[in-house]
Amino acid sequence: MAALAVAVMGGGMADYLADLVDVRLASPGVALVTLNLPQVRNAMTTELTSAWVTAMDRIAGDRSLRVVVVTGAGSAFCSGADLSWLDQGNLSDNTPDRLRDKMLPFYRAWLAPQQLSVPVVAAVNGPAVGAGLCLALACDLRYGAPSATFSAPFTQLGTHGGMAVSWLLPEAVGMPRAREMLYTGRVVSAEEALAWGLVSDIADDVVSRALEVAESVAQAAPIATRLTKAGLGQSSRGGFEAALQWEALAQPVTMATADIHKGIKARRQHKTPTFEGS
Repeated sequence: MAALAVAVMGGGMADYLADLVDVRLASPGVALVTLNLPQVRNAMTTELTSAWVTAMDRIAGDRSLRVVVVTGAGSAFCSGADLSWLDQGNLSDNTPDRLRDKMLPFYRAWLAPQQLSVPVVAAVNGPAVGAGLCLALACDLRYGAPSATFSAPFTQLGTHGGMAVSWLLPEAVGMPRAREMLYTGRVVSAEEALAWGLVSDIADDVVSRALEVAESVAQAAPIATRLTKAGLGQSSRGGFEAALQWEALAQPVTMATADIHKGIKARRQHKTPTFEGS
């Protein structure tokens, strides 16, 4: 695997290039991340996972970014985990404890969009299968191409689901629909995904649509947006009281910023504010 090269771009943004994961500045504050292993439908191989981890670490450390868009090269978004290693080597080594030690870091690596402080938008350009579906679910917003499909065929392969699918999928589509997808493994079309709320829109050029949304998000106050993402995570796991307590802390933080004064002034003048994150 080629090392992830770093080239400094204008405006202080770093443009990270790799053979397997390509990260580029799409517009000010917006990074476009492309899984680039189309010959295996962007399956999560060991090499792709390593490149993804490197890219996510560098993105997490880039304070100039306000939004990230994730998509796949070729005809698929991501075909899921590469499990070919299960049939290699000494099969007696595949004990539950050893497999858990292998799978948990893999889960955490690909669920990195949940841990990024900025919103992440999935541009699902084709099939999102198994762990690939979970990657899309880990993103804050999802947009689909007409060719996008979604499936969780874990039980049909003889395995339990991973990557927090038993939490992420019900959160996205509700428990009854999650049960159907997990029990049957059936493929959900883009149109059905839109009706279910699994994607927010369908577009022929899904990357352009996702970037359009990302640019809109990037124009919002960055401190408020980061805190909003954190607050949504708090409330979805902790319920009403956790949301109330978080907001009682986060809203006063934003009220102490210069951005709120810019926002109020711009609203009064019917102008678009320029937020600097201060």
